[in-house]
Amino acid sequence: MDEITHLIAQAEALLAKVAPVALTGVDDQTVCTIMVRLEKLGRLVDALRATSAGEISDRSRHELGSEGLSYRLGHRRPVHLIEHLTRVSQAEAARRIRLGAAVRPRLALDGRQLPAAFPIVAAALTAGQLGVDAAAGIIRCLGQAAERHANMDDLDAAEQSLVDTAAVEPADIVDLHARVWREALDPDGAEPREEVLRSRRRFSLGREVEGMTPFSGALDPASAALLRAAFSDASAPGATPRFLSEEDIARGTQTSTNDDGQEVVTMRDPRTREQRQHDVFVGLLTAGIRASERAPAGMRSLATVMAVIQLKDLESGTGAGWLDDVAEPVSAVTVGRMACDGGHQKIMLGADGEVLHLGRPERLFSTAQRKALAVRDGGCVINCGAPPGWCDAHHVTEYEAGGETNIDNGVLLCGTHHTWLHASGFTLKMVNGKPWLLAPPWLDPAQKWKPVGYTRATMAG
Repeated sequence: MDEITHLIAQAEALLAKVAPVALTGVDDQTVCTIMVRLEKLGRLVDALRATSAGEISDRSRHELGSEGLSYRLGHRRPVHLIEHLTRVSQAEAARRIRLGAAVRPRLALDGRQLPAAFPIVAAALTAGQLGVDAAAGIIRCLGQAAERHANMDDLDAAEQSLVDTAAVEPADIVDLHARVWREALDPDGAEPREEVLRSRRRFSLGREVEGMTPFSGALDPASAALLRAAFSDASAPGATPRFLSEEDIARGTQTSTNDDGQEVVTMRDPRTREQRQHDVFVGLLTAGIRASERAPAGMRSLATVMAVIQLKDLESGTGAGWLDDVAEPVSAVTVGRMACDGGHQKIMLGADGEVLHLGRPERLFSTAQRKALAVRDGGCVINCGAPPGWCDAHHVTEYEAGGETNIDNGVLLCGTHHTWLHASGFTLKMVNGKPWLLAPPWLDPAQKWKPVGYTRATMAG
């Protein structure tokens, strides 16, 4: 047994002792510490998984023919061999191969060993400082920029910046930063990438099975944003239920008697989230068909999609825009087309991404102000993923304490984080028109303020 397998066997034996241990009696701080340490262990294991998959793939490359490793072991492709050895899915095996190929040293045609295609990612991955999800997002986006001959120095700077971001942010936020970097490095690439995605759009209706007809498909970014906006509106807390059948109305209607002896009728949506989305989809389809039947009358807009783009890009027709609740950017051409088709409202951002001052004496934020907050914050500023339609407009300086109902004193918070902020030791403040968050001393002894919320159109400067 060589040194590598011997060390792996030792690690396996140690972890086998830890795995059965129950954590029910462990205090809160310790269980959080255990979680962090285990995550680093998992990242080290994931790095080894990726590099070993990359090695197997390299030893099975096509030009080796019958001498390739996977062929000699009875498999047509390395992904099939890895699937057989590890019993993971083919998709997972392919993901490990892609990641391994990007972070392992390469061989030049003359036999010289070259550094990894993404050396900074490789170093952070093998040190346990970077997770595979974040690494894959960085490699995918910067690889797409590199294919279109982005400047190598800029690519190196982007790789370092993204690895640094991954040290303090979750993988979904890193992926968003990676997409923004990709558009900054290759501003002309959004439109051709969008055309590739659009060419992959599909919708299929299956055959009926026990009375139900399955369907599946894939949406391009603009179409996905429209449907997500409709689903978000229908699922927002406090939203009036829409597209209810008579049976659902009957099931959801409840009658009670109040203290005055009066009969009170309330309505509770009895549907699951998936059922609501189904009914919204079919309802919108039905409304569209009926509107088409009454053409040339205009069709009422049932959902609003927020498109965020820098004015210079919209006017020039180059660069990328960002749609509500959709991670993949679209081209400036598409944003312009959407504005032409559905109308538009300009919300101007300053150099730092701050929204223009919209002072109002009223306590409640207006619809226009909420739209401005949606552009600046991108949803709940605590970055929990809640879209703007699910969020409350919160006064950073409380209204009762003299806080004004202005954009530079407002942030978007989902219902959960709105309650949490009022009850927690966290503090919000505004700096140059953008929100910053401070954790309590017991969580952050250094007491360092951190910017929150993401304006994707100006993230890359």
